[in-house]
Amino acid sequence: MSAADEPANLRFLDLHPEAGDFRAEVLEGLADTPKRLPTKYFYDARGSQLFDAICALPEYYPTRAEIEITQREAEAIAVDVGPDALLVEYGSGSSLKTRILLEHLRQPAGYLPIDISKAHLLATARQLARDFPAIEILPVCADYTQPIELPAPSRPARRRVVYFPGSTIGNFTPDRAEAFLRHIGQVAGPGGGLLIGVDLDKDRAILEPAYDDAAGVTAAFNLNLLARINRELGADFDLACFRHRAFYNDALGQPGLGRIEMHLESCRAQRVTVAGQGFDFDAGECVLTEYSYKYGREAFAALAARAGFAVRSFWTDAAGRFSVQMLERVAR
Repeated sequence: MSAADEPANLRFLDLHPEAGDFRAEVLEGLADTPKRLPTKYFYDARGSQLFDAICALPEYYPTRAEIEITQREAEAIAVDVGPDALLVEYGSGSSLKTRILLEHLRQPAGYLPIDISKAHLLATARQLARDFPAIEILPVCADYTQPIELPAPSRPARRRVVYFPGSTIGNFTPDRAEAFLRHIGQVAGPGGGLLIGVDLDKDRAILEPAYDDAAGVTAAFNLNLLARINRELGADFDLACFRHRAFYNDALGQPGLGRIEMHLESCRAQRVTVAGQGFDFDAGECVLTEYSYKYGREAFAALAARAGFAVRSFWTDAAGRFSVQMLERVAR
């Protein structure tokens, strides 16, 4: 699409990480003990498509639960966000829940989605720009875990509200989650807010199938990370020699805290070359690809408080599996 064909209310900023960042982080992770791969690199074009498919699976409750909450509480959320706000979304994906918000917000100054998957981000942003012509859409292709200088909307915003749906905060260890929430506080600025999805701690009988579905879509999503490394870093992973593993770990020694762990398990002893470097795998050796922490209500409120936020509103789905929370930055 040429610049002349872009919607008038769309302004794109490309800060996509350099290919060298991907290479360096993959090599560092595979050299670690135990081996690991960065979760954020799941989301190439194929990975983003697979994750959208995961969200529609019967076992994967978080997306349906969060949509349920957002639809039911859209008016209350809009009141908490307030008029003339700039909505900054981290990891925007397909923006299904964002669409509901944009329909209810009071004269938003703009919508600024940030995502590492450029093609997916642009396709979604273009459609939103067409569907919401009165709202300025400011997509930024970037790694939102790194410092970013965000573009200013054409109309000054009364305040910034960061939107972080989908329980992605669970991909951070608690210490890193606290540091990341502090970073969000700096982005939101004085008087800013954070609208966040937080998956609640619950029985493994619900959690484990959500990350190891019967159709094997999550397994394909996990293995796609190796396919991406093969394609972009000249690696020779044999995907048939690795299998997806996901399990719930509730033995973390903290009340109201557990985590799903996702791994890729080597089916046999093998040697893999990545970007010219060799890595040996034992039979049964696992590569960690994702943590997904699950929080009790009090445990997450305490984490938010340590990072400088207070919980203003707390909503759950009817089954009490998932929460959407409005946090306000505390003046210090």
